[in-house]
Amino acid sequence: MVSKSQIKLIKSLSQKKYRYQHKLFVVEGEKGVRELLDSDFELFAIFASENKYGVSSEKFYQSSNIDLKKISFLKTAPDVLAVFKIADKKCAESSGLKVVLDGVRDPGNLGTIIRLCDWFGVQELICSQDTVDCYNPKVVQATMGSLSRVRVRYADILEMLRDSNEFIYGTLLEGENIYTDELEDSGYLILGNEANGISEDIQKTITRKITIP
Repeated sequence: MVSKSQIKLIKSLSQKKYRYQHKLFVVEGEKGVRELLDSDFELFAIFASENKYGVSSEKFYQSSNIDLKKISFLKTAPDVLAVFKIADKKCAESSGLKVVLDGVRDPGNLGTIIRLCDWFGVQELICSQDTVDCYNPKVVQATMGSLSRVRVRYADILEMLRDSNEFIYGTLLEGENIYTDELEDSGYLILGNEANGISEDIQKTITRKITIP
């Protein structure tokens, strides 16, 4: 049984200000929940018809399909919904190629990018402050669990890129073909806003322009 206070808390997590106030975010569905349970993210609570996830009884809440419908953000309620704690961000940068997002606003796009970073072994994704929040329920759903393996952080990307000595690649229409151009093993790859591309100030930091035909 899901209590009224639990419903109120979980529903509030659709908004960024409450996610960061409570330092909590929602994961829905079997695959995403299991991926996060196997990660460094700390479980706050899990709601399902049965406890087949090996979690402690104080964090498990037996929930019917009707209960799950009340707390789900999806059109069709999943078999399981979990709430995890937002981890404190570490500032140390990783080596290798890092993806940088300049103003990506669509939750589905960010979720897909996180999933692709995971697929291609990119360990760090750096987002501008105006990029959609990675703990948005729609973003989390689109990552399909990849959020557990890709470190996402938000930064003043203009200042970061200006201070960098690494290669900075920018995805622009007039760039070199990415399939024929050999990329460095380390550096930054910038993807711009869906409608406006990479901002002019960020373009000035680019070392090499590339395009995806």
